[in-house]
Amino acid sequence: MEDRRIHLQLGISAIILSLLFLVVLIPNWVSSPSNVSKMILSPLMWPNVIAGATGLIGAALLLGALRMPRLATEIPPDTDDPTRAYLRLFVLALILIVTMPLMPRLGLVWTTMGVSALLALLVRTSHPKTAFICAICVPLVLYAFFAHVAGVAIPQGNFVRLP
Repeated sequence: MEDRRIHLQLGISAIILSLLFLVVLIPNWVSSPSNVSKMILSPLMWPNVIAGATGLIGAALLLGALRMPRLATEIPPDTDDPTRAYLRLFVLALILIVTMPLMPRLGLVWTTMGVSALLALLVRTSHPKTAFICAICVPLVLYAFFAHVAGVAIPQGNFVRLP
């Protein structure tokens, strides 16, 4: 498939999914107590933020696809060996299985950093430096937000404790 068609399909799908969540799923199945002291801790806020961001990303994909040329680009055939694909799937399952016993020992933040970096290696990302920077920074920023702003306790490990 050409890039333009892929972006159109992804954009339309993201917008439809966002609307489904905002109009049907979140209002009908996510309940929130009326006495939530901080809006940021409301069970309704984050699903709405994620659904809204999905809709915005879908709209950006749609607009970007409409600006692309209609010319078909040559896409190289998929040369990946099915055996290698199954091996990557097995390694993914192994990473996810090992994650569970590591989490209580290393803590949520450190385990997430390691798993994110391993997944970047596994999928052979074309931007490894960015992936590793994000693997370190995103868990730390999320920890800082939830632990210090929202006041939510994040599981710490046995070896290194974050402030």
